[in-house]
Amino acid sequence: MNSASFAFDFAPILPLWLIAALAAVCVLALVPAALRRARGVWWRAGAFALVLGALSQPRLVEQTRETRPDIALLLVDRSDSTTVSSNHAAAIETARRNIEARLGRMRDLELRVVDIPEGGNQGTRAFAALERALADIPAARLAGVMLLSDGQVHDVPADGTGWAPGEGVPLHLLMPGRQGEVDRRIRLIEAPGFGIVGRSVELRLIVEDLGVPRQEGVAQLTIRRDGAAPITESVPVGREHRITLPIERAGPSVIDLVAETRPGEVSDVNNRVVVAINGVRDRLRVLLVSGEPHAGERTWRRLLKADPGVDLVHFTILRPPEKDDLTPLNELALIAFPVRELFQVKLRDFDLVVFDRFANRGILPPSYMRNIAEYVRAGGALLVSVGPEFVGPTSLAATPLGAVLPARPLNAQQAILEQAYRPRISIPGSRHPVTEGLPGANSETAEPSWGRWYRTIRTEARAGTTVMEGAGGAPLLILDRVGQGRVALMLSDHIWLWSRGHDGGGPQQELLRRTAHWLMREPELEEEDLTARIEAGRLSIARRSLDAGAPPEVTITAPDGTTSRVPLSNNGGGRASADAEATAPGLWQVNDGRRQAFAAAMPANPPEFADLRADPARVQSLVQATGGAARWFGDGAAVPDIRSVSVGRDAQGAGWIGLRRRDDHTVTGIAALPLLPAWLMLPLLLGVAILAWRSEAR
Repeated sequence: MNSASFAFDFAPILPLWLIAALAAVCVLALVPAALRRARGVWWRAGAFALVLGALSQPRLVEQTRETRPDIALLLVDRSDSTTVSSNHAAAIETARRNIEARLGRMRDLELRVVDIPEGGNQGTRAFAALERALADIPAARLAGVMLLSDGQVHDVPADGTGWAPGEGVPLHLLMPGRQGEVDRRIRLIEAPGFGIVGRSVELRLIVEDLGVPRQEGVAQLTIRRDGAAPITESVPVGREHRITLPIERAGPSVIDLVAETRPGEVSDVNNRVVVAINGVRDRLRVLLVSGEPHAGERTWRRLLKADPGVDLVHFTILRPPEKDDLTPLNELALIAFPVRELFQVKLRDFDLVVFDRFANRGILPPSYMRNIAEYVRAGGALLVSVGPEFVGPTSLAATPLGAVLPARPLNAQQAILEQAYRPRISIPGSRHPVTEGLPGANSETAEPSWGRWYRTIRTEARAGTTVMEGAGGAPLLILDRVGQGRVALMLSDHIWLWSRGHDGGGPQQELLRRTAHWLMREPELEEEDLTARIEAGRLSIARRSLDAGAPPEVTITAPDGTTSRVPLSNNGGGRASADAEATAPGLWQVNDGRRQAFAAAMPANPPEFADLRADPARVQSLVQATGGAARWFGDGAAVPDIRSVSVGRDAQGAGWIGLRRRDDHTVTGIAALPLLPAWLMLPLLLGVAILAWRSEAR
């Protein structure tokens, strides 16, 4: 826009100091005449003035200007803290439209709107967005900055009051809601990420009421673990509270903590905290009992001793009762087998019991065998590797322990099958994590490439899953669940051939490692499993099953209780998966009809949920330093009026906020008109001089 302005200017012929000296001489010449009140003194003064004016050359200067509009910057907060409350989000959007409409009617003003995006886990980055916007705005045109936000800004400059968007430029904070809002939250002080199985962990937290003068009273805290029945505790508000949780199993456990809603609070989103605790085993205690010395005995010992996380107690029966020759015990270099200590007093201290070619020759009475069976049913783990001793009256299957074994041997004539064969993975075994993908295993089109074995104990399978087959398709490795415990039965004593590299060897160590860890409930080796995890706002579901049928749909329950059904994609090998959006923080539940899985959705931006009130405290110092104002709108309060104010005036008042009038321009042309040109100066000076002479001559 073009405009013109006029101003007086001087273009002196002589230096200013010389003109000033001449003016002083003129004054000295006029003073005596003025004191005598001589006639014509004023005409003489006029002549002197004309002479001095001619030397000063006064001009009327006309400037042609191209004016540029002022720029107002509107920052709109789109972070999570402004969207959790629908009232706040709607109020900010209404205020944005209102401001755009008002400023659109103001002349010589340009409005630029910049959204403050979600800042990930760094909170609201309002001043980072402001600095990027100011890089494209000339400082001379910036009229003011308006921040539409709840005031929860997490990148306020450290120097506080020393920062400003520009000299004299106000920063106004416009907040949705109302003054004096309250918000209840759970603040975690300490939440361990893992715990030792069999021990307890402690959570430390505080239930806080923000925006109240005194935090007092109690709040009901609901604790739910992996979807189990909730437990409710009374928690003092504003004081630390401790929760003790036992770690009962390995793998992740999801703890959902919910504080009751406070009347009138902004939102109950931060009343909930979800904690994931991973249960890990400490040192595993394993009892290995070898019934007699044999070629494969060291296979088990080397395997278990090689694991630094295993405490192994190993006994080998070197002198069974039938070999008793009445030699006095004090003359034998043998350790008496501590039957009572192992199988009655300390049995439940072991995580796994292994019987390697153990025959019941009266060493363990029936009562101890029943103890072992009850140990398994109560959650213990039992691994039995058998040879020819499994057939006949000394077989473990003929003891009370046989009730938990998944197979019984055939009669003596049929039970022991001695012929060369290569162990095969069964069809269920190809889907079972213990035997799936073993190096050298058979497939649909290829035979196994590992070494041969030469003995199989033929049995009648009663329960469990046969994952490996021996000669003639006979069960070789059977895995079973009994009560709360697990049992594995290896029906050959030739696995040690693989460790010696016979006929090419085989994955003996990996197979036994997987079997032992499956028995001790390693989560990654569960054959019937449903897991869920949340990353980057996506819920990933993984299902594993020995069932060869099509995977079922799963039901997803969101933290707010809404449900949806999602089909699973069959990935082969008993695996299926699905993916769904999971942006709401809290506890997500997945159900496939038989099993449930839980996943914890943490807030994508935790600082945003720490305080959901509309509060100017974080930016108050900057607002005051720039001469701006902090105003609430919503709940009946309107957006304040916006005025244009000149530099030097207040930029805020009752019911209004101001934007500076900058009047930035560019001069496109200058025209100068002399006020005392020579053709006018000479007649005027001559006329005044004649009038002065005539007046003095009277």
